[in-house]
Amino acid sequence: MTARALAFGALLLFGLAGCERTMRDMYEQPRYGPGEGSPLFPDGRAARPPPPGSVANASGDLAATSSGRHGQAEVALRESAYAASAPPPVTRTLLQRGQERYSIYCLPCHSPVGDGDGPIVRRGFPRPPSYHEQRLREAPDRYFFDVITHGRGIMYSYADRVAPEDRWAIVAYIRALQLSQHAPLAALPPALQEKLAAMPAEPPANKEPAR
Repeated sequence: MTARALAFGALLLFGLAGCERTMRDMYEQPRYGPGEGSPLFPDGRAARPPPPGSVANASGDLAATSSGRHGQAEVALRESAYAASAPPPVTRTLLQRGQERYSIYCLPCHSPVGDGDGPIVRRGFPRPPSYHEQRLREAPDRYFFDVITHGRGIMYSYADRVAPEDRWAIVAYIRALQLSQHAPLAALPPALQEKLAAMPAEPPANKEPAR
């Protein structure tokens, strides 16, 4: 091997070593860890307090992981607890918002009418209970709010997807779905009551003759 080849090989090795050192500097950048001190600030702390009026996007032990996405769930749970104590009055606007949010997050499993026969259930996903079961018709509004917040069974939590006020809107729309299938005749407008009264009774189903 000539001297020129040896020199070239040595130069190449030095170059590769320099690249590795540069990469290592990127991996191990000088930075302050949680709770470390710093002489740069009068209070001696490296971590700076948030500006006045700022709102936490994430909190708790997981706030510093995955860009804070896991910690956001803790913030959402606190918001849920606050919102749970003050459900808004039912208005047309609230119902329209609930219908929109329900169509996005609930309809795929619970179906447009809330009977649990949604599109993905027809494709093999486990069927959720129908909102028209007596048990759920008698359940308090808070029950539905808590299920949306924390999940239940195979349904995961929607706390990081559905804001607390939208959860109440969905609850109001669920009540509207229940009423749509179980509305008492006396609660209908008089014109509709007369129309239903004028309709002929449904004939009995044909029975197969005995053999």
